[in-house]
Parts: sequence; C-alpha cells; structure tokens
Amino acid sequence: MTKQKATLLHKSRVIVSSQAFAEFVIWKLPHAASTKAHAYKYRLAYVVNNKCVVRYDNELSKGDHRHYGSSELTYQFHSLEQLIIDFYLDVERWNHENSDP
Repeated sequence: MTKQKATLLHKSRVIVSSQAFAEFVIWKLPHAASTKAHAYKYRLAYVVNNKCVVRYDNELSKGDHRHYGSSELTYQFHSLEQLIIDFYLDVERWNHENSDP
C-alpha cells in the first residue's frame, strides 16, 4: 500500500511594506485528520518588524486556531476562501489599531 502525501496548494509571500509581509502556506491532505472536519493544513502569517502579529494555523494537537498579538483563540474553519477573508480582516484590524506599517 502506497502512503499518500499532502499536496501543496499554495505558497506565497506578499510584501505589504518595507516593514511588513504576509505569508501563505496551504496543503491539501489525503484525508481529514480525526480531529478536523476538513483535509487542509495551513499557516497564514502577518509579520511586522520581524514579529508575527497575526497567524492562522492548525497544528494537529491544537486544531484550527488564530493568534492575534499575544492572544490565541480557536478558529471555526468554514472554507479556504473564508479563511483568507478572515485573515485579511484581522490584518486590516491590526494595521488600524497599530497604525499602518
């Protein structure tokens, strides 16, 4: 039996300013993990002045969650499209609350 591997769906870095960038890494897993209702592994990060200030990810032990500043909160995954929208909304919120980078 051949073990199926995860497929990289997307990997990119978007430069926002000379001090900030967003990075996206999304994998499609061969099947959903027992702790998840979906078959994606992802990491979306917003980095300002070499510090990650917003991050959405889903470690196997923690499940879907998001980091906003020093807070860590659970995240209800609905779709990849909604994940990206929610991430960008948090980035916009961060920029508004902390002045645009």
